[in-house]
Amino acid sequence: MTDFGGWEMPVEYEGIIKEHRNVRKNCGLFDVSHMGEIFLTGERAAECADYLLTNSIADMSAGSVVYSPMCYEHGGVVDDLMIYRMAEDELLLVVNAANREKDFEWIKEKSFTDVEVDDRTEEYALLALQGPAAEEVLNSQADCELGEIDPFQFSQGKIAGVDTIISRTGYTGEDGFELYFAAKEADNVWQRIMESGKSHDIQPTGLGARDTLRLEKTLCLYGHELSEEIHPLMANLSWTVDFDGGDFIGREALVEIREEGYDKELAGFIVRERGIARNGYAVLSGDKEIGEVTSGSYSPSLEENIGLAYIDKEYSEVGREIEIEVRGRSLAAEIVKTPFI
Repeated sequence: MTDFGGWEMPVEYEGIIKEHRNVRKNCGLFDVSHMGEIFLTGERAAECADYLLTNSIADMSAGSVVYSPMCYEHGGVVDDLMIYRMAEDELLLVVNAANREKDFEWIKEKSFTDVEVDDRTEEYALLALQGPAAEEVLNSQADCELGEIDPFQFSQGKIAGVDTIISRTGYTGEDGFELYFAAKEADNVWQRIMESGKSHDIQPTGLGARDTLRLEKTLCLYGHELSEEIHPLMANLSWTVDFDGGDFIGREALVEIREEGYDKELAGFIVRERGIARNGYAVLSGDKEIGEVTSGSYSPSLEENIGLAYIDKEYSEVGREIEIEVRGRSLAAEIVKTPFI
């Protein structure tokens, strides 16, 4: 167990590698109830979210989900969120656990006065069932047709007899569902899903595998690939910034950054020698430091050590040989295409 954003969370159950491979092959069940749920309510809720976030929110239809950074005025990232259009006048913003209090205060400060901001995190449990067998496993517990829910869409139905927001989203790069329901029902729903998944080799899965799964698919992690000093363009998230829409916090700064350019970009690499790159390790080209590692791990899918780093643009092309400084040693590495798988 480990402390994560003030929550005691399992890093692993039966082993990170085993859990990781099972999600890619079958399915795994994650308890990610540490994530925060903040609601915006009011006639101008969507307009308000459009101002708070870089992506286009106002035109979302009910039942749709959008991923978006939320930026400071200078373009750095407050957090990256998932936004659910619950109704014409209500949105659910799902925030990272470690940023929950900061996000809530920021949203309250910057929101329109006629929009209600409500932190309901303590009311919700959140389970994520991820992997190619997820739909088949969940079907036996659902009262709706899961096949009709497209990626980045959600439905409100029942799972194991419990009212649930059933969202076809996740943080693994696999098909799957994220399930929001009353916190008091968490044990019941968990047990029912685990029972349904026995024939598909379902496994409880911890934060360790969640991290290696997202890394293989190059999904950003706040505090690593995103921070107050890192803007979305640098993180290869320009597709989440709606420059053609209305005003939003950070727009002026991001327009200037886009026009003037920036020095570093996010790149993936494979370490060609024994050793794992970790957050903060230096990236070298000869004697010159050209970047810094943001994330690194053993890849159970590739059976190689992989990582992400912010690297000077002139050194960031695919195929370039680099070195990673690991505990006083320089390990040979190569920049590769991402996602890794």
